[in-house]
Order: sequence, then C-alpha cells, then structure tokens
Amino acid sequence: MQTTLKNAIAQSGIGLHSGHQTQVRILPAPPGSGRYFIRTDLANSPQIPAHVSSVSQTVLSTQLGDGEASVRTVEHLLAALQGMGVTNAQIEIDGPEVPLLDGSARIWTESIASVGIVTQTTEQDPEETNTPTINEPIWLRENDIFVAAIPSPTLRFTYGIDFDLPAIGNQWHSWQPSSTPDEFINEIAPARTFGLLHQIEYLQKSGLIKGGSLENALVCGPEGWLNPPLRYPNEPVRHKILDLVGDLSLLGTIPTAHYLAYKASHNLHVQLARQILG
Repeated sequence: MQTTLKNAIAQSGIGLHSGHQTQVRILPAPPGSGRYFIRTDLANSPQIPAHVSSVSQTVLSTQLGDGEASVRTVEHLLAALQGMGVTNAQIEIDGPEVPLLDGSARIWTESIASVGIVTQTTEQDPEETNTPTINEPIWLRENDIFVAAIPSPTLRFTYGIDFDLPAIGNQWHSWQPSSTPDEFINEIAPARTFGLLHQIEYLQKSGLIKGGSLENALVCGPEGWLNPPLRYPNEPVRHKILDLVGDLSLLGTIPTAHYLAYKASHNLHVQLARQILG
C-alpha cells in the first residue's frame, strides 16, 4: 500500500547547523515516486531522492546530495513522514537545511495530521518492490558502539545511550510501531534533540550549530538541564530512536526486524542501511 498527503503543508524556521531561515513545502506525490527533495532556490530546481544512495555527509546530522545540490538535517522530517505512513512526498525547500523547528518531529506530525493521508492505487506487483528482508543478523560495531538488525516477526526499535552527565546517564528505550501512527505521535515524535554544554563552544568554532538555541534543543550540563522540563524522563534516548527511524527511512521501506543500537551515530545508522541493501 502506498500513500501520500491529501494536501500540501508548509513550515519555516532556522536550520540547526547553517543558521539559515528556510521554508519547506511538502506536496502530494504520485505512486512509485517515493520521498524526494527539490531545491527550489537553485537553478533548474534539482531533485534529491530521500534514499541512502544520496547520503553525502553524516556529521551530527544526515545530509543528502546530488551533484552540487544538497539538503542537510533531513532526519526529523523524514522520520515524521515514515512514522505517519507517508510513502510518496515531494519536499520543496528554498535553502540548504531543513528547519529544526522545536528540535523534534512533533510539528511535522501535527502538520501531516492536519491535512490527512490518502491511499494510492498502483499497478506495481508487490513482489517487484524489491523491499529487502532481514534473514540473518547484521551487526556493525566500533568498540562498544554498535547498531544491528535482527530477524524478527515484528518491527521494533531499541536504543541505548550512556553519558557521564548525571542528568542523562545510562538510558534505554524500546518502541514497537502500531498499525496506526498513534504510538509514533505520542511516544517518539515529541522527543527533542539534545546537546552537551561543554561541547557547544567547540561545535560553534567548527562552524556547526549556528542555529541552535534553548528554544530548539535540550542542553545538559554538570548541574542538570538548562531548559527543563523534559517531555519524557528519558527524552534523549527517545530522540535517538527518532533519528534512527529517519535514517532508516532512506531505505524507502524499512524491513521488518528488531533494530538495536547503542551509543550510535548517523554514520552508523547509514552504514546499517547500506548493509541491509547489500
């Protein structure tokens, strides 16, 4: 079954890393087109497929590119489309980075819900969709950091993080999507991105997080959170699941499996997606 939006939606805001103000319009797209970006501010409006083959960078966010055109920090928006069940979408953007909004996927999911989703008919044979299957465990590891896809009869995401800061510490969360978007809307989409106070100056000097603020990201220091309250006691690890869903959405269809990650990154998420595709 394929789906798209009933009507167009739009959001604008600041990009986390670039600090640029951009506007995004998401429009209905025909069956079989998948999810793809169009840079409307560039000559000839180049199109960038939201596919793992388009990934060009994974430093603190996921960036897609095609030739000279690129779009950065796509993971929250793509997670919202995936979590809401939107398989075909034309995403028009007038700048280099998707706006961070409140640091989560909540505003995107609310926008999608406000217009609704329509089921599309297609003449494509389901057996011709080439959706990969997970028949054997796939593991990627760097010291004690890992991601894995384990054969399972149901789709599940389990994530663990571990930080020296007492307010975060060691957190685990496991989430199983339901047949409707409700679980995603309530349990994962509102979880915001987070940063560590002692890293902010270094990241800014490196040309990153130019658009970051206490309005769009949780910040944690030795004494605790600078901008409480949290939406969940374990909001940071829930956000990591959000990132993982967004990155794995670049497969087009996420194969049924148990996805397990610990202290992982966008880079490892994307490596796992590439391994799944073979």
